[in-house]
Amino acid sequence: MSSEAVPYSIGITQNCSDTECDVDIVHRAVSATLMAHAAASPVGARSKRATPPAYEVSVLLTDDAEMTLLNSEYRGMLAPTDVLAFAMREGEDCEAGPLSLLGDIIISLETAARQATEAEHSLETEVAFLAVHGVMHLLGYEHETPQEEAVMFAKQEAILRELRLNGSSSSEKT
Repeated sequence: MSSEAVPYSIGITQNCSDTECDVDIVHRAVSATLMAHAAASPVGARSKRATPPAYEVSVLLTDDAEMTLLNSEYRGMLAPTDVLAFAMREGEDCEAGPLSLLGDIIISLETAARQATEAEHSLETEVAFLAVHGVMHLLGYEHETPQEEAVMFAKQEAILRELRLNGSSSSEKT
């Protein structure tokens, strides 16, 4: 990844009082994903004349009750999920303007804690994976086909290695 700074704004809100998570790992995961994307983009090639886009992402760390409401409203599933991503520019080029309002990521800390226990790694590792996964969706990556999944998950693993967090959750991501 490039060591040059990429302009970005990351807002993180935690409203889950039962499960505590170090928000620094969320910031690092989102930042690393945005920097990897910028480095791989044509603008990221760092032409001396080009300016990388500025990114804006918000992250909500919540509980299963809130996630169930959101998952029901937006996906028709009356159950919590681990991560939801709401892209502001669905189907559009993320590099289209000087400020890329990428969207919102919601992570259920309760679900992440269960998945971390099942995968035998820390909550921070699981939350970092979910944050990276959510940003990848905001950037337009999907895993509907085996080919899409291979590309998306390879990029996620590279970012997690950069963060020195190996492995991903074994559960399905949305």
